[in-house]
Amino acid sequence: MLRSSLLSILTLWSTLSFALPQESRVPGGIALIDLPASTSAPKVEYQGTRVMVIPTEEENGWVAVVGIPLSAKPEEQQKLSINGKPLSFGISDKAYPEQRLKIKERKYVEPDPKQVARWRKESAEQKAAYKAWSEPETTVTTLAIPAEGPYSSAFGLKRFYNDQPRSPHSGLDIAAPDGSVIIAAAPGVVTAKGDYFFNGNTIIVDHGYGLSTMYCHMSEISVELGQKLETGDQIGLVGKTGRVTGPHLHWGVSLNNTRVDPLLFVQQN
Repeated sequence: MLRSSLLSILTLWSTLSFALPQESRVPGGIALIDLPASTSAPKVEYQGTRVMVIPTEEENGWVAVVGIPLSAKPEEQQKLSINGKPLSFGISDKAYPEQRLKIKERKYVEPDPKQVARWRKESAEQKAAYKAWSEPETTVTTLAIPAEGPYSSAFGLKRFYNDQPRSPHSGLDIAAPDGSVIIAAAPGVVTAKGDYFFNGNTIIVDHGYGLSTMYCHMSEISVELGQKLETGDQIGLVGKTGRVTGPHLHWGVSLNNTRVDPLLFVQQN
């Protein structure tokens, strides 16, 4: 049943793979910025990081697909650099709800110095993967949902662990039984793989042009570092490794090294 359901998702995805992601000009969202006409793709940067640029149907038309960080302040204009020239755009505020979780293992709430050192090393490895810039022949603008199950924790939630505030939830949690299949959300290359302190068994996949996806808490990883993937390839199994309250997949999406709501890349119809 699970495999047939995922195949149905992939069939729908293949018919929509060239659609643009949904625009949502809020912290944690995506801005689609029309660019001046040009015979070649303009170089766009946001906060010092390259931004995905794709052609439009109009002659010499281009649009920048910009990930907006959760930390962005709505009262401030967001500034792009387009071939070295400035362009600003505004965003709206969004109030994300709170989520309070009880974590049984104290180390995941109050890690000791050795565990903090491990986390910092692993965090640097993951950040390096997020900063990767590649230019594959096909630009990915649509993602398939990587596992079947209800969404148990939405993106952007203000999180509290044992009543202690922590960083907002930077991905989408999909609840599924231990051992459920996880698939690649789009073609790409595995750029990070490890058993990380907070994230458990994790991989990051680079899809090109500043877009990458993260898959966490797996019970088993089925791919190797540097492996090329196609949409629908099995990459692992759902588990409960790392800081969790039960088995699920934490699915993260990063655009121009900014974590954004994964569902903006999923065609809801």
